[in-house]
Amino acid sequence: MLGSVADAEDVVQETFLRLHNTVRAGTNIESPKAFVATVTTRLAIDHLRSARVQREAYIGTWLPEPVIGAEEPVAKRRTEMAESLSMAFLAILETLSPVERAVFLLREVFEYDYDEISRIVDKSEDNCRQLFVRAKRHLEVRKPRFEASREKRDELAKRFFEACERGELTGLVDLLASDVTFYGDGGGKATAIPHPLVGSDRVARFLKGLFEKGKQIGVQFRKVTVNGEPGALFFDSQNRLISVFALEIRDGRVVAIRSVVNPDKLQHLGPVSDLAKLPSNRSEVRG
Repeated sequence: MLGSVADAEDVVQETFLRLHNTVRAGTNIESPKAFVATVTTRLAIDHLRSARVQREAYIGTWLPEPVIGAEEPVAKRRTEMAESLSMAFLAILETLSPVERAVFLLREVFEYDYDEISRIVDKSEDNCRQLFVRAKRHLEVRKPRFEASREKRDELAKRFFEACERGELTGLVDLLASDVTFYGDGGGKATAIPHPLVGSDRVARFLKGLFEKGKQIGVQFRKVTVNGEPGALFFDSQNRLISVFALEIRDGRVVAIRSVVNPDKLQHLGPVSDLAKLPSNRSEVRG
Protein backbone atom coordinates (compact mmCIF):
# COMPACT_ATOMS: atom_id res chain seq x y z
CA MET A 1 0.00 0.00 0.00
CA LEU A 2 2.63 2.54 1.01
CA GLY A 3 5.88 1.65 -0.75
CA SER A 4 7.75 2.55 2.43
CA VAL A 5 9.01 0.22 5.14
CA ALA A 6 9.10 2.95 7.78
CA ASP A 7 5.59 4.17 6.96
CA ALA A 8 4.26 0.60 6.98
CA GLU A 9 5.79 -0.02 10.40
CA ASP A 10 4.21 3.18 11.73
CA VAL A 11 0.77 2.16 10.42
CA VAL A 12 1.03 -1.34 11.92
CA GLN A 13 2.18 0.05 15.26
CA GLU A 14 -0.71 2.54 15.35
CA THR A 15 -3.16 -0.22 14.40
CA PHE A 16 -2.14 -2.50 17.25
CA LEU A 17 -2.10 0.43 19.65
CA ARG A 18 -5.73 1.12 18.73
CA LEU A 19 -6.56 -2.57 19.11
CA HIS A 20 -4.96 -2.62 22.56
CA ASN A 21 -6.77 0.55 23.69
CA THR A 22 -10.11 -0.71 22.38
CA VAL A 23 -9.79 -4.03 24.22
CA ARG A 24 -8.54 -2.26 27.35
CA ALA A 25 -11.59 0.00 27.26
CA GLY A 26 -13.77 -3.10 27.54
CA THR A 27 -15.16 -3.01 23.99
CA ASN A 28 -15.93 -6.45 22.60
CA ILE A 29 -14.27 -7.06 19.21
CA GLU A 30 -16.04 -9.91 17.43
CA SER A 31 -13.33 -10.33 14.80
CA PRO A 32 -9.83 -9.04 15.67
CA LYS A 33 -8.69 -9.90 12.13
CA ALA A 34 -11.41 -7.73 10.57
CA PHE A 35 -10.69 -4.94 13.06
CA VAL A 36 -6.97 -4.95 12.25
CA ALA A 37 -7.54 -5.16 8.47
CA THR A 38 -9.98 -2.25 8.57
CA VAL A 39 -7.85 0.03 10.73
CA THR A 40 -4.66 -0.77 8.81
CA THR A 41 -6.29 -0.08 5.45
CA ARG A 42 -7.93 3.17 6.53
CA LEU A 43 -4.73 4.46 8.11
CA ALA A 44 -2.85 3.58 4.93
CA ILE A 45 -5.42 5.40 2.79
CA ASP A 46 -5.16 8.50 4.99
CA HIS A 47 -1.37 8.37 4.80
CA LEU A 48 -1.38 8.04 1.00
CA ARG A 49 -3.65 11.04 0.67
CA SER A 50 -1.21 13.21 2.60
CA ALA A 51 1.87 11.64 1.00
CA ARG A 52 0.57 12.34 -2.51
CA VAL A 53 1.16 16.07 -1.98
CA GLN A 54 4.73 15.39 -0.83
CA ARG A 55 5.47 13.13 -3.79
CA GLU A 56 4.30 15.77 -6.24
CA ALA A 57 7.19 17.90 -4.96
CA TYR A 58 9.67 14.99 -4.90
CA ILE A 59 12.99 15.72 -6.60
CA GLY A 60 13.74 13.30 -9.44
CA THR A 61 12.30 9.80 -9.86
CA TRP A 62 10.34 8.38 -6.92
CA LEU A 63 10.89 4.67 -6.26
CA PRO A 64 9.52 2.47 -3.46
CA GLU A 65 11.79 1.56 -0.58
CA PRO A 66 13.71 -1.65 -1.31
CA VAL A 67 12.83 -4.78 0.63
CA ILE A 68 15.61 -7.35 0.70
CA GLY A 69 14.80 -11.05 0.38
CA ALA A 70 11.20 -10.33 -0.57
CA GLU A 71 10.77 -13.46 -2.65
CA GLU A 72 9.82 -15.56 0.33
CA PRO A 73 6.18 -14.43 0.65
CA VAL A 74 3.90 -15.95 3.23
CA ALA A 75 1.07 -16.90 0.89
CA LYS A 76 0.19 -19.86 -1.31
CA ARG A 77 0.28 -17.75 -4.42
CA ARG A 78 4.05 -17.33 -4.25
CA THR A 79 4.58 -15.87 -7.72
CA GLU A 80 1.69 -13.42 -7.54
CA MET A 81 2.75 -12.21 -4.10
CA ALA A 82 6.36 -11.75 -5.22
CA GLU A 83 5.22 -9.77 -8.25
CA SER A 84 2.98 -7.58 -6.10
CA LEU A 85 6.09 -6.54 -4.13
CA SER A 86 8.23 -5.77 -7.17
CA MET A 87 9.46 -2.21 -7.61
CA ALA A 88 7.92 -2.09 -11.07
CA PHE A 89 4.47 -3.00 -9.79
CA LEU A 90 4.65 -0.78 -6.70
CA ALA A 91 5.62 2.16 -8.90
CA ILE A 92 2.60 1.50 -11.15
CA LEU A 93 0.29 1.35 -8.12
CA GLU A 94 1.24 4.98 -7.49
CA THR A 95 -0.97 5.90 -10.47
CA LEU A 96 -4.10 4.69 -8.60
CA SER A 97 -6.05 6.72 -6.09
CA PRO A 98 -5.58 5.58 -2.46
CA VAL A 99 -9.01 3.90 -2.31
CA GLU A 100 -8.58 2.23 -5.71
CA ARG A 101 -5.23 0.93 -4.54
CA ALA A 102 -6.73 -0.48 -1.35
CA VAL A 103 -9.63 -2.16 -3.13
CA PHE A 104 -7.37 -3.65 -5.79
CA LEU A 105 -4.86 -5.09 -3.31
CA LEU A 106 -7.50 -6.45 -0.93
CA ARG A 107 -9.24 -8.22 -3.80
CA GLU A 108 -6.43 -9.22 -6.14
CA VAL A 109 -3.59 -9.99 -3.72
CA PHE A 110 -5.32 -10.91 -0.46
CA GLU A 111 -8.49 -12.37 -2.02
CA TYR A 112 -11.02 -10.60 0.23
CA ASP A 113 -14.69 -10.85 -0.74
CA TYR A 114 -16.46 -7.69 -1.84
CA ASP A 115 -18.64 -7.61 1.26
CA GLU A 116 -15.48 -7.59 3.42
CA ILE A 117 -13.84 -4.93 1.27
CA SER A 118 -17.01 -2.86 1.44
CA ARG A 119 -16.88 -2.76 5.23
CA ILE A 120 -13.14 -2.02 5.28
CA VAL A 121 -13.17 0.97 2.91
CA ASP A 122 -16.69 2.10 3.84
CA LYS A 123 -18.05 1.91 0.29
CA SER A 124 -20.94 -0.07 -1.18
CA GLU A 125 -20.21 -3.46 -2.71
CA ASP A 126 -21.20 -2.19 -6.16
CA ASN A 127 -18.87 0.76 -5.75
CA CYS A 128 -16.03 -1.56 -4.71
CA ARG A 129 -16.61 -3.73 -7.78
CA GLN A 130 -16.46 -0.65 -9.99
CA LEU A 131 -13.30 0.57 -8.28
CA PHE A 132 -11.66 -2.82 -8.72
CA VAL A 133 -12.57 -3.12 -12.40
CA ARG A 134 -11.37 0.41 -13.09
CA ALA A 135 -8.09 -0.16 -11.23
CA LYS A 136 -7.45 -3.50 -12.90
CA ARG A 137 -8.18 -2.10 -16.36
CA HIS A 138 -5.80 0.77 -15.68
CA LEU A 139 -3.04 -1.51 -14.39
CA GLU A 140 -3.35 -4.16 -17.11
CA VAL A 141 -2.15 -1.65 -19.69
CA ARG A 142 1.04 -0.96 -17.76
CA LYS A 143 1.52 -4.06 -15.60
CA PRO A 144 5.00 -5.55 -16.09
CA ARG A 145 5.40 -9.11 -17.34
CA PHE A 146 7.97 -11.07 -15.38
CA GLU A 147 10.47 -13.67 -16.49
CA ALA A 148 8.68 -16.97 -15.89
CA SER A 149 11.78 -19.00 -15.02
CA ARG A 150 13.55 -18.01 -11.83
CA GLU A 151 16.63 -19.95 -12.94
CA LYS A 152 16.87 -18.06 -16.25
CA ARG A 153 16.31 -14.77 -14.47
CA ASP A 154 19.02 -15.43 -11.89
CA GLU A 155 21.47 -16.62 -14.54
CA LEU A 156 20.94 -13.46 -16.59
CA ALA A 157 21.38 -11.29 -13.49
CA LYS A 158 24.65 -13.11 -12.73
CA ARG A 159 25.95 -12.40 -16.24
CA PHE A 160 24.78 -8.79 -15.99
CA PHE A 161 26.74 -8.04 -12.82
CA GLU A 162 29.80 -9.90 -14.13
CA ALA A 163 29.75 -7.78 -17.30
CA CYS A 164 29.36 -4.61 -15.20
CA GLU A 165 32.25 -5.60 -12.96
CA ARG A 166 34.54 -6.38 -15.90
CA GLY A 167 33.47 -3.32 -17.85
CA GLU A 168 32.46 -5.37 -20.90
CA LEU A 169 30.50 -2.85 -22.92
CA THR A 170 29.50 -5.24 -25.72
CA GLY A 171 28.52 -7.94 -23.25
CA LEU A 172 26.38 -5.46 -21.33
CA VAL A 173 24.57 -4.22 -24.43
CA ASP A 174 23.75 -7.82 -25.38
CA LEU A 175 22.05 -8.36 -22.01
CA LEU A 176 19.94 -5.21 -22.16
CA ALA A 177 16.66 -4.67 -23.99
CA SER A 178 16.96 -2.05 -26.72
CA ASP A 179 14.67 0.28 -24.74
CA VAL A 180 16.08 -0.56 -21.29
CA THR A 181 15.55 2.21 -18.75
CA PHE A 182 17.74 3.14 -15.79
CA TYR A 183 15.93 4.91 -12.94
CA GLY A 184 17.76 6.66 -10.11
CA ASP A 185 16.12 7.81 -6.87
CA GLY A 186 18.18 10.27 -4.85
CA GLY A 187 15.25 12.33 -3.58
CA GLY A 188 17.35 15.48 -3.68
CA LYS A 189 19.48 14.07 -0.86
CA ALA A 190 22.00 11.95 -2.81
CA THR A 191 23.64 12.03 -6.21
CA ALA A 192 21.39 10.40 -8.81
CA ILE A 193 20.45 10.98 -12.44
CA PRO A 194 17.60 13.54 -12.51
CA HIS A 195 15.69 11.80 -15.30
CA PRO A 196 15.43 8.16 -16.46
CA LEU A 197 18.13 7.07 -18.91
CA VAL A 198 16.79 5.12 -21.90
CA GLY A 199 18.49 2.89 -24.50
CA SER A 200 20.88 -0.07 -24.30
CA ASP A 201 23.97 1.81 -25.50
CA ARG A 202 23.45 4.80 -23.20
CA VAL A 203 22.65 2.65 -20.17
CA ALA A 204 25.58 0.29 -20.82
CA ARG A 205 28.03 3.18 -21.04
CA PHE A 206 26.59 4.73 -17.90
CA LEU A 207 26.91 1.44 -15.98
CA LYS A 208 30.48 0.92 -17.22
CA GLY A 209 31.46 4.36 -15.94
CA LEU A 210 29.60 3.84 -12.66
CA PHE A 211 31.33 0.55 -11.88
CA GLU A 212 34.75 1.87 -12.92
CA LYS A 213 34.36 4.84 -10.58
CA GLY A 214 33.16 2.50 -7.83
CA LYS A 215 36.26 0.32 -8.13
CA GLN A 216 38.50 3.37 -7.75
CA ILE A 217 36.97 4.26 -4.40
CA GLY A 218 36.66 0.73 -3.04
CA VAL A 219 32.96 0.10 -3.58
CA GLN A 220 31.89 -3.53 -3.18
CA PHE A 221 28.56 -5.14 -4.01
CA ARG A 222 26.62 -8.22 -2.99
CA LYS A 223 23.90 -9.85 -5.10
CA VAL A 224 20.56 -10.19 -3.28
CA THR A 225 16.83 -10.47 -3.98
CA VAL A 226 15.20 -7.02 -3.98
CA ASN A 227 11.40 -6.90 -3.86
CA GLY A 228 11.26 -10.37 -5.41
CA GLU A 229 13.65 -9.47 -8.23
CA PRO A 230 17.41 -9.96 -8.74
CA GLY A 231 19.43 -7.07 -7.41
CA ALA A 232 22.46 -5.98 -5.45
CA LEU A 233 23.55 -3.95 -2.42
CA PHE A 234 26.49 -1.57 -2.87
CA PHE A 235 28.78 -0.78 0.07
CA ASP A 236 31.62 1.68 0.68
CA SER A 237 35.02 0.67 2.05
CA GLN A 238 33.62 0.82 5.60
CA ASN A 239 30.79 -1.59 4.72
CA ARG A 240 28.12 1.11 4.83
CA LEU A 241 25.29 0.96 2.30
CA ILE A 242 25.47 3.33 -0.67
CA SER A 243 22.66 2.13 -2.93
CA VAL A 244 20.41 -0.73 -3.95
CA PHE A 245 19.91 -2.01 -7.50
CA ALA A 246 16.82 -3.95 -8.60
CA LEU A 247 16.65 -5.54 -12.07
CA GLU A 248 13.47 -6.08 -14.04
CA ILE A 249 13.96 -8.98 -16.46
CA ARG A 250 11.66 -9.99 -19.29
CA ASP A 251 12.06 -12.15 -22.41
CA GLY A 252 15.70 -12.89 -21.64
CA ARG A 253 16.77 -9.24 -21.31
CA VAL A 254 17.11 -6.62 -18.57
CA VAL A 255 14.33 -4.14 -19.34
CA ALA A 256 14.75 -1.83 -16.34
CA ILE A 257 17.28 -1.07 -13.61
CA ARG A 258 16.10 0.79 -10.52
CA SER A 259 18.68 2.34 -8.23
CA VAL A 260 17.72 3.70 -4.81
CA VAL A 261 20.32 6.07 -3.37
CA ASN A 262 18.07 8.24 -1.19
CA PRO A 263 19.48 7.64 2.33
CA ASP A 264 16.03 7.97 3.90
CA LYS A 265 14.95 4.84 1.98
CA LEU A 266 18.00 2.78 2.99
CA GLN A 267 18.13 3.28 6.76
CA HIS A 268 16.06 0.18 7.50
CA LEU A 269 18.78 -1.92 5.85
CA GLY A 270 21.66 -0.85 8.10
CA PRO A 271 24.32 1.90 8.36
CA VAL A 272 24.13 4.25 5.36
CA SER A 273 27.20 5.72 3.67
CA ASP A 274 27.56 9.45 3.11
CA LEU A 275 29.53 8.78 -0.09
CA ALA A 276 26.64 9.65 -2.42
CA LYS A 277 24.99 12.26 -0.20
CA LEU A 278 24.86 15.79 -1.55
CA PRO A 279 27.19 18.33 0.17
CA SER A 280 24.44 20.07 2.15
CA ASN A 281 23.48 16.72 3.71
CA ARG A 282 27.05 15.58 4.35
CA SER A 283 27.66 18.52 6.65
CA GLU A 284 24.49 17.66 8.56
CA VAL A 285 25.52 14.02 8.99
CA ARG A 286 29.09 14.76 10.02
CA GLY A 287 28.14 17.74 12.12
